[in-house]
Amino acid sequence: MKPDEEQSLNLFRCYIQDSLCPTYILSYMNTWFTDQDTAELAAVEEKKGPTTAASVFLGRLLQLEADGVFRGFLDGLRNAGYTGLYDALENQDFQKIESLDKYRSLLKTIEPSIKTNIKPAEMIPHLKTCLLSRECEEVLQIAENRGPIAGSEKLIACLLRSDKEEWPKTFQLALEMENCACMNLWDIRGDNEEASCKVSEDEQDENNVPSIEDEQDENNVPSIEDEQDENSVPSIEFHYKEKSENANVCSSLGTSLLTNGHGTFTPEKADASQGLAHFNVLRKYQTELAQPGFEGKNVIICSPTGSGKTIVALTICEHHFSTMPKDKRGKVVFLATKVPVYEQQKEIFKKHFESKGYNVVGISGETSESVPVGEVIWNSDIIVLTPQILVNNLKSGSVSCLSIFSMMIFDECHNTTKNHPYNVLMCNYLDLKLSSASPKLPQIIGLTASVGVGKSRNIDETMDYICKLCASLDAHVISTVRHNVDDLEKYICKPQKLIRLVGKRQTDPFADIISTMMAETEALAKMVYPSLESLSNIQNRIFGTQKYEQWIVDTQKKCRVLKMEDKEEESLLCRRLFTYTEHLRKYNDALMINDDARTKDALDYLQEFFTNVRGGGFDMIEQQLTKKFEDKQQELTRISEDESYENPKLDDLAFILDEEYHMNPQTRTLLFVKTRALSTALKNWIEESSHLNFLKPDVLIGRGKRDQNTGMTLPSQKGVLDSFKTNGESKMLIATSVADEGIDIAQCNLVLLYEYVGNVIKMIQVRGRGRAKDSKCILVTSKRDQAEKEEINHLQENIMNKAVKELQNLSEEEFVKKVNTLQVEEKRIRDFKKCVVQPKPEGGNKRLLCSKCKAFACNSDDIRIIQESHHAVLDESFATRFITKPHPKPKCFAGFQKRAKIMCKNPKCLHDWGITGTYMTLQNIPLIKIESFVVEDIETGAQNYFPKWVGVNFTMKEFDMVEMSMRAPANFQ
Repeated sequence: MKPDEEQSLNLFRCYIQDSLCPTYILSYMNTWFTDQDTAELAAVEEKKGPTTAASVFLGRLLQLEADGVFRGFLDGLRNAGYTGLYDALENQDFQKIESLDKYRSLLKTIEPSIKTNIKPAEMIPHLKTCLLSRECEEVLQIAENRGPIAGSEKLIACLLRSDKEEWPKTFQLALEMENCACMNLWDIRGDNEEASCKVSEDEQDENNVPSIEDEQDENNVPSIEDEQDENSVPSIEFHYKEKSENANVCSSLGTSLLTNGHGTFTPEKADASQGLAHFNVLRKYQTELAQPGFEGKNVIICSPTGSGKTIVALTICEHHFSTMPKDKRGKVVFLATKVPVYEQQKEIFKKHFESKGYNVVGISGETSESVPVGEVIWNSDIIVLTPQILVNNLKSGSVSCLSIFSMMIFDECHNTTKNHPYNVLMCNYLDLKLSSASPKLPQIIGLTASVGVGKSRNIDETMDYICKLCASLDAHVISTVRHNVDDLEKYICKPQKLIRLVGKRQTDPFADIISTMMAETEALAKMVYPSLESLSNIQNRIFGTQKYEQWIVDTQKKCRVLKMEDKEEESLLCRRLFTYTEHLRKYNDALMINDDARTKDALDYLQEFFTNVRGGGFDMIEQQLTKKFEDKQQELTRISEDESYENPKLDDLAFILDEEYHMNPQTRTLLFVKTRALSTALKNWIEESSHLNFLKPDVLIGRGKRDQNTGMTLPSQKGVLDSFKTNGESKMLIATSVADEGIDIAQCNLVLLYEYVGNVIKMIQVRGRGRAKDSKCILVTSKRDQAEKEEINHLQENIMNKAVKELQNLSEEEFVKKVNTLQVEEKRIRDFKKCVVQPKPEGGNKRLLCSKCKAFACNSDDIRIIQESHHAVLDESFATRFITKPHPKPKCFAGFQKRAKIMCKNPKCLHDWGITGTYMTLQNIPLIKIESFVVEDIETGAQNYFPKWVGVNFTMKEFDMVEMSMRAPANFQ
């Protein structure tokens, strides 16, 4: 080794030792290091760690005198993946590696929190560019063999030794992408800023926190326990170009805005000298759709999927700002029902408006906890929100009134009905409008592909339904394309719609056997409880149907409140009935899978279930039911392998695909199915089919609820969708209802609905997924009622279009009069409901019993309400009645840090009771879900079941920090 090379190694030795694991590069340096050297260094690394091993390695390296050893070391670094060390030694510049010290120091500080809140298997895909491939493999192997915490410790150790300049930023992105509870601890603000550990304890408004325990509406902010629902869709990026324009940016902080005679914000009419350049980018039909908005009217814009309603909304918004008087300030809020769609629209508005000087912000349930929502809204020009956030902040007073906005845009505005957050907001709006001192109100813009028909049966009822929707949105105009239909049809391809009614299997011995086993299981349940049929009012249930699933749900609900004098016998009976009904549910699921897919898929589903049963408590009843299945398993396997029992629906599906791809090999297919299980089954069928596996199908499903592990993460959804959109290998996307809305795939020319039928709105949305020329939309079904329902949807669509035209033919004065009349009637009903005296909760202590086994859990007197939503148990002895297991998704939400799930201690029950969490300075607070319990009156013994806390019949005290600390120090400190 040359003197200058030796000097270089000695000079930078400390940096090399902190990053290098010598065993990773020795295989590339076998010219200079023997097998014995390798074994000795490996032993040192195992016993004393990689830093010591690196020191020993460098000592031996410096003793080598052979020519080329230094270059061989550099080549070894590069080949092993140590690109940072290679570049630093090659250029004699270690500044980049030295800059990583502050991040390593931070990571060491917060390691205890990081390692318990990340999942190595989820993080590794994001960190592959920062780690060696061998390190990635070792992390995953350790996590699999020794558990996620051990894997996380290895991952952190690898990051601490990483020589990649970008690893701190990549690590932050990984934490954010996986929504890790600890992501706020890793706060880096760019290359030139110090990494810092930020643990904020912002004061949260009590009314801005959804309940942990109660199930949330699919459009509400998800609770701690609930994950995003099946309809969550991945973000679709929208690209467009628009001519530059110098808009009149309103920087005034004044709140008085120009209004018309009706008290609605209205921009001044633009004259020709203003030269609004954005008019040039709108197509003729889009200009027609936007015109009522330009005129300051409240409008529902109804136009087909893919016609560019977002661009229309952008243009109306820009016109609204540019025509606002210079001494006035406009403020626009855009509302989207689902978080991924909110993310998409936020980016679109940011790209368009920030370059013009407007302040655009986005707030969703995932970000609202860390920002002062009221202040952010007040200081912004355009705010993109999920509606529940605005509902919560209006209720809490953080947002004083809807009149602070000059325009409100409702995406998918057909949802403005019943208890949807859109309707809650508009009821607030209408109460202001109809009050004696009516304030200035924002202009309303609604966007939808279909206004819907509700339960209407004729054109008059449909007109009434649409009028009610317009009344709810205070819309004075329904804007559709009437004069530029030809222009619309040039850009929008309406797929050819076909219905294929397919026959079922002529004989189905699998279904016969499973149905017999279900009948036998029902008989066993009736033996332990002869009055089983009286528990539910659902009649005429049929095996293998959704109605049978509803019967199971209803029966289990009634099982919870069964009452017997012998409490031990009562507990035993409840457990038995739950066991029987759970097995019936799985058999019912298997029948539905068999009906739509292969018998093999249904059998695999049952085999997996019984494997899991054997691995659990496996009590006498479970052993009995498992034995019955095992007795039939060989026969069921034989049936599943018999080709004569193949599903005709699959044959027809194969025929369609073969024909379409024969005519057009570039065909791209979107296949809609009802369930995740069916999406998996069809993917397996296609991949195992020699003549269809060229399709290389991908699956797009939702993110899952509660503890379901079958959902997809948002990055996974985006990855699948991006791959399909960019002409990747996959020619087919199998999707559940997650893909109903928001997906724009111009190349998709075949939409297949596999037993997939909804209402008229869903039909129009799903049909619009096919955007390519000469697209087809085909319903494949063996159920005549499904085919008839789809035909009815077509008829309802025609009635809806006629009803809209009829309403558009009314004079604006007449239409507004109808809308105003409906608004007054609806307000009278709302006011009456407010006056109805609600029954007050009963006083006195109640007992909460496990709803599955009836074991005593706690007393109602020991429950405290935190932030109006969460319910904690103070009783110190409560901890003796449950067991815990690590929470699969230990996220931080609403000021709580989830730690573990709590379950009934009864080994034959293990019913999910809730979670333990950390709040303020208190540790391991038990937070319970009321749907997991039965409430028993101590005096009368009467039992009641409440699915939500809002309906309970007892009073509870508010959380008090002093009391909590004093009453349960052992558990909570």
